[in-house]
Amino acid sequence: MKKTTLVVMAAGIGSRFGGGIKQLAAVGPNGEIIMDYSIYDAKEAGFDKVVFIIRKDIEKEFKEAIGDRIREQIEVEYVFQELSDIPEGFRVPEGRVKPWGTGQAILCCKDVVKEPFVIINADDYYGKEAFRKLHDFLIREKDCGARYCMGMAGFVLKNTLSENGTVTRGICKADENDMLTHVVETTGIGRDADGRLICDDPEVQKWFSEQERVSMNMWAGEPAFIEYLEEGFREFLADDSGDPLKKEYLLPTIVDQLIRKGEAKVKVLETQDKWFGITYKEDKPAVEAAFAKLIEDGVYPEKLWG
Repeated sequence: MKKTTLVVMAAGIGSRFGGGIKQLAAVGPNGEIIMDYSIYDAKEAGFDKVVFIIRKDIEKEFKEAIGDRIREQIEVEYVFQELSDIPEGFRVPEGRVKPWGTGQAILCCKDVVKEPFVIINADDYYGKEAFRKLHDFLIREKDCGARYCMGMAGFVLKNTLSENGTVTRGICKADENDMLTHVVETTGIGRDADGRLICDDPEVQKWFSEQERVSMNMWAGEPAFIEYLEEGFREFLADDSGDPLKKEYLLPTIVDQLIRKGEAKVKVLETQDKWFGITYKEDKPAVEAAFAKLIEDGVYPEKLWG
C-alpha cells in the first residue's frame, strides 16, 4: 500500500483568538488539543506520517504540547513557514508581518513530502469520515486526464458555522460527477439577528444556501502539486495587484485557477460530519463540550493515546 502523509498547517498567528497560540489550546479531558484528535483519526484511516508546518518561534512550545508525544505514535517531521522565505529576487514589503498564506505553507513541505498527502488546518476538527474518504482516494490508482488529480473534503456549509462570529469558507461548485468546477473564497459567513445566512459577497449572497459544499482546506494531492506551488508563488509575488501588506497566496484560489486552466481535476468527497474549531476565544467551551460528547458516545476513548 502507498505511504501517505498528513500535513498540518499550524503556523497561523491566531490573532482572532485573543492572544496566545490557539492551535495549542487544550480541549480534551487529558489536555488533548484538536490536533490530537485529527492525528488519531488520520492514523486510524491509514496515514503513516505527519508533517507539522509551524513558526520557528513556537517550536519549543509546540513540541512540548503535542510533537514529542505524537512521535511515539506516528512518524513526525517539521517545516517552518516564515515571512522571509521567498524566492531570490523578491523582497518582503516594508510593514508586512503575516506570512504569505496557505499556498506558501504547503510549499514549505517540498523537501519532506514525497508521497501522496492530505492537508488540514491545525485548529479545525474534521471528523473521521473525511480522513477515510481522502485516504482511500489517495491510494487508488488515478488517471483523471489532467496534470494534477486532487481530492477535497466537501463539508456542508451549515455544519461549519461558528456561533461566536463570522467565518471564511471556500464555497464549492461541482458537476454531476462531483468534480469541482470552481471555488468562491467567501468571507463574513454567518447568521444575522434573525438567523438568516449572510456573507460579505453580494453576488454569493444572491444564491448560496446552508446546503452548499464548502472547502475547509482539507485537500488531497500528489507531490507534483507542491512543485507547482513554487512556480505559482513566483507569479503571485510578481503580480503587483492587491495590498502588498495583506494579500495571500491561498490554496482555494490556486486550485480554482488550475481548474479554470484545465490543469487540475478535483474530486469532491462529501462528508456529513460536523466541523468545529477554535476561531474565537469564545469557541473553546463549545469545543470542549463537543469532545466530551464524542467520548461519551464512544467515538473516542477517554485516554486518546493509551
